[in-house]
Amino acid sequence: MKLGLQIYVHEKNYGYGRNQQTCYKEAIASGADIIVMVHPDYQYTPLLVTAMASMIAHGVYDVVLGSRIIGGGALKGGMPLYKYVANRFLTAFQNAFTGAKLSEYHTGFRAFSKEVLASLPLLENSDDFVFDNEILAQCIYFDYRIGEVSCPTKYFREASSINFTRSVRYGFGVLATTLKCRLQKLGIARYRLFSPRGRKLMLDYYSPASPNKVTQQPGHRFK
Repeated sequence: MKLGLQIYVHEKNYGYGRNQQTCYKEAIASGADIIVMVHPDYQYTPLLVTAMASMIAHGVYDVVLGSRIIGGGALKGGMPLYKYVANRFLTAFQNAFTGAKLSEYHTGFRAFSKEVLASLPLLENSDDFVFDNEILAQCIYFDYRIGEVSCPTKYFREASSINFTRSVRYGFGVLATTLKCRLQKLGIARYRLFSPRGRKLMLDYYSPASPNKVTQQPGHRFK
């Protein structure tokens, strides 16, 4: 069955963060007003896409997260205990230092307005998994409205592509990102990650002169 999807491919594996940058560029260039990102590991139900997008479309929020924590479904859905404990510790740390009150920062189910993605300095972000955390820290720093909905989740052996070592690296990246956000808010330090003049997604992405054009190749997926 044909789904009518446009598929693009990088010439090499640039990493998880770069993959998102390209997807957001392509979505905005195609005329999308609301962009929804969901990890392709079958942990999250896509049935919430309409609800999340509606919260943005009606002007309630700029960003909406599908939270595995609200409703207490994370452990019931099979989240490993060490990941749950790390999630709660990192979330408490980030709420304390950013002043936000999110139930979690580490969900792979997010919806953004076009304006948010076009205005954030996303090209200053990491190409690795910590990209997810950096973009939320940027949303908080630039005072975008973030909402959450309870999202059922399910875990199984193939449901996560990040191993323990990379999870630890991600955790330290989260701590560093949070401290940078706090230091910038206090005026103690300046980081391009939180600079209004930081590099943003190129919205002239389809210009023939653009060196970053990604060509369409049917049958491939982003790496």
